[in-house]
Amino acid sequence: MQCAEVMKTDVVTVTPGDTVHVAARRMRDADVGFLPVCDAEGKVLGTLTDRDVAIRLVADDLPGTCAVENIMSREVVACRPGDEIAHVEQLMAEYRKSRIIVTDEAGRLFGVISLSDVARLEGPRRTATTMRRVASRETRL
Repeated sequence: MQCAEVMKTDVVTVTPGDTVHVAARRMRDADVGFLPVCDAEGKVLGTLTDRDVAIRLVADDLPGTCAVENIMSREVVACRPGDEIAHVEQLMAEYRKSRIIVTDEAGRLFGVISLSDVARLEGPRRTATTMRRVASRETRL
């Protein structure tokens, strides 16, 4: 199965210049904890998660008027619409990400695939393996 068949296309986004306050409201209103950060042409520049807000804004006592670009994660882990879901699972495990952005060749946002999307497609055993590999980021030695 290809990414285009699984991805969510109704993705809420923010721009680098939006305030974190605006981003947090969008997260709340859409009931999500992840927003792609895109420029005016839709090119993905990074991501903002609720964890970014907690660790980079709240913990450092920055104001909600701080621009998203100051606390966003700049690493973009992406696949293409024609890629197979197995590739997404590999990316999730390798980069320890529970969400993968789907872009076109120019890096413009097409959609997002989350670990829960993959879980709905795969059997419990395979999903558990992928989840363990993604969750290993939480493991402390």
